[in-house]
Amino acid sequence: MTLDEVTPRIRTFIAESFLDGDPKGELTESTPLLEWEVLNSMNSALLLNFLREELRVEVPLASINAANFRDITSISKLVSGLTAVPAEGA
Repeated sequence: MTLDEVTPRIRTFIAESFLDGDPKGELTESTPLLEWEVLNSMNSALLLNFLREELRVEVPLASINAANFRDITSISKLVSGLTAVPAEGA
């Protein structure tokens, strides 16, 4: 999946799941999700489940860190990069 495909889906999921749809339109691709406490441990688990179930991307444990989850752009780049790598045994 490309960044253009991934980014709006992740943004929509975060807005609807954690920000009541983002009625004020404050969520951008560079919103600091960790700093603003949009992503806490529970929300991060829900996001990882969304990535696995809806986008079919399994994020390796080593990739679950603040740098990869600081904003939507970082998450999108991670997901896009993981989808470009063929699965083992495929």
